[in-house]
This record gives sequence, structure tokens and C-alpha cells, in this order.
Amino acid sequence: MPSKPAPDRERRYSISELAAEFEISTRTIRFYEEKGLISPRRSGGNQRYYDKRDRARLKLILRGKRFGYSLEEIAEMIGMADVDLDEAGQIRRSLAYGETKLAEIRQRMDELRLLEQDILSVKARLIARLEQLERGGAKVGRGRQGK
Repeated sequence: MPSKPAPDRERRYSISELAAEFEISTRTIRFYEEKGLISPRRSGGNQRYYDKRDRARLKLILRGKRFGYSLEEIAEMIGMADVDLDEAGQIRRSLAYGETKLAEIRQRMDELRLLEQDILSVKARLIARLEQLERGGAKVGRGRQGK
């Protein structure tokens, strides 16, 4: 009789499975382990294996990096792998970091809007000057010629 697959909560992942799933290198996963963000178990043969919790934490780490958080900020939000954080405290920290990140994004958006206005203004002046030149309304400056 064939054995049943392990329930999802007991699912084990190899480092190469997680690397392939998240399209990152195994070195990146080891780096997060060194930083204490994930904490794989070891098999009898000393092979790393990751459980559902490790996989979820890796997903949060990568999402945090994509949102522009530093590893230190991510560690604050999700806690270190070997410490069980109070969920409410974890949520409060994440909300505070989120507000800070939103303020940074809004500031960058304001700066980009100003830059856009400057570029559009220069563009309008250049178009007007080009039209003036093409109509022959002004002499085209060609520098020193004929000497």
C-alpha cells in the first residue's frame, strides 16, 4: 500500500526548491539564514530543510525587499526566526514602517511632479524656439563660418 503524502503543515522544502520557487539564489537564502531571518532545520544527514513557516517568512522578506525596506526593517517587522513575537506588536511595527515608507513615496512623487513640470516647461520653450527658427523668423546661429 503506498504511503500518504505528508500533510501540508509537515511539508518540507529543500533550499533549491525554495530558490527555484522564488527565483532567487540559494546563496540569498543562506544569507537570510545568517541574518537570523529564517531558521531551517537539519536532517540526519545535516541537510537544510525548510518548513511552511520558513517559506512564509521568506515570502515576507522578499515582499519587504520589493517594497524597499532594509533587512533591519524587515527583521523588526517579522521578528527574528528564533523569537516568537507578539502578533499585535508585529502588526504595530509593520504599520509604523508602512506609514514611514508611504511618506517617503509621497515625497518622491512630489519631487517627480516638480521635475515633470520643469521638463515640460523646457520642452515648450524648445518647441517654440524650433518653430520660430523653422519659420525663418530669426537668424540661425551657426557659429563662426567663412573665415
